[in-house]
Amino acid sequence: PLARMTGWAAQALRARAAGSGRGVLEACRRGLDVLDEHRMTLGASELRARATAQGAELATLAQQASLDSGSPRRLLVWSERWRATALSAPPTRPPADPGLQSDLTAFREIAARAEAARMEARPVPALEREQRRLEREIRSRTLHLRGDSPGEDRRFEPGLLLERLGDGIRLVELAVLDGRVQVLLCGQGRVRRFEAGLLAEAETEAEHVQAGLRRLAHPGAEGRLPVVEAAGRRLEELLLGPAAAQLGEGPVVVVPPARLHRVPWALLPSLRERVLSVSPSASSWLRARETEPPPGGRHVLVRGPGLATGGAEVPHLACRYGGSVVLEQADARVPRVLEELDGAALAHIAAHGTFRADSPLFSDLRMADGPLIVHDFERLDRSPYRIILSCCDTARFASVGADELLGLVTALLPLGTAGVVASSAPVNDAAVVPLMLALHKGLSEGLSLAEALRDARAALPGDALHQATGWAFSAFGAA
Repeated sequence: PLARMTGWAAQALRARAAGSGRGVLEACRRGLDVLDEHRMTLGASELRARATAQGAELATLAQQASLDSGSPRRLLVWSERWRATALSAPPTRPPADPGLQSDLTAFREIAARAEAARMEARPVPALEREQRRLEREIRSRTLHLRGDSPGEDRRFEPGLLLERLGDGIRLVELAVLDGRVQVLLCGQGRVRRFEAGLLAEAETEAEHVQAGLRRLAHPGAEGRLPVVEAAGRRLEELLLGPAAAQLGEGPVVVVPPARLHRVPWALLPSLRERVLSVSPSASSWLRARETEPPPGGRHVLVRGPGLATGGAEVPHLACRYGGSVVLEQADARVPRVLEELDGAALAHIAAHGTFRADSPLFSDLRMADGPLIVHDFERLDRSPYRIILSCCDTARFASVGADELLGLVTALLPLGTAGVVASSAPVNDAAVVPLMLALHKGLSEGLSLAEALRDARAALPGDALHQATGWAFSAFGAA
């Protein structure tokens, strides 16, 4: 397959040299179809995501030909063609593999012991070596899974997107060509293109913002607030450009490229007071919008150990949602948590979160018996319809392949989750509690996640600590 794909890439280059835009697009289509077929033979979501790197040149050639044609709608189609493809089908679930289950249990126990030893400032080289060995074993078992799904038809229809958006919602898809951000503004029955700033400058500014949010998570950093707000204004100029003035008054869905996943979009002035959600692709947003909630309406509330506030919002939420399942202390163990999360209508998890840039599928939420990792979530039959992660760093991702993301949120979306609220930065435990209570108040009144999060930010005190906490959280999907 890779040789055939390379042949189509050569054909696309030949067509471009001959000045045939139609020939370029046809060769790119054929080449990406070949690579799609090969990618779906892979069972592991990590391999599917990394395999897309082989099609990056074809995708870029097609986007450039679409830009040259002057058709924003065509550029949108080709921006969607090879974006977040790992989310197009659920990961292949392994059969009942006692070896994998045993490795996951052993990993959880060793990781918990290593964490406890580190908290006591004791050296733990033997435990860390065993933890790394078990990680390699788990990763090897999952990477050898073979794909058992042909995947869904990924043909993206701009007309369907515009119909679902209606007159009120705007979808902003960002594409990057020759290092510059192209803004595709979708809504009111049409697609318009605007040119914004340089991607490299936006990435640098996003890193500065993240550093500022980390600092503002601690009391006494109020002096950093004007600096962070100024960086938000610069980010808006670089990422939205003239499109910022054309967003209208309604809700906005932002579809950024993988390299801009760390941008706290609620910090941008034109988005700050809006109903705002983020999606890995327009196709993902459409799928999330069409996802039906499970029957029964079961609510699950989870409290992990070690939080400064002890997950203080959970008892209040248990009163708000009478009859909900509450897992805390010894009950908040990974097997029980997974059992209750499977098929829930709403889940709220208050726990310490850790993002693993070196191995994103081992990013975790700390439970009573050790880490709950992304590999655990991938074994769910159906992840919660809505899930709120009151944790640090749960909306951080690793950018891999052509335009793919690996992380906790992207693991949940293909498994039946229509909406997630998560944080892209470390947050202050105490400041999170009022945000979460206000968020659930909106949900119980019938608001969507994005609407409830917008109102929850507005209800927070106006000091720097609470503002930074509100900006750090984003709503993903369409629930």
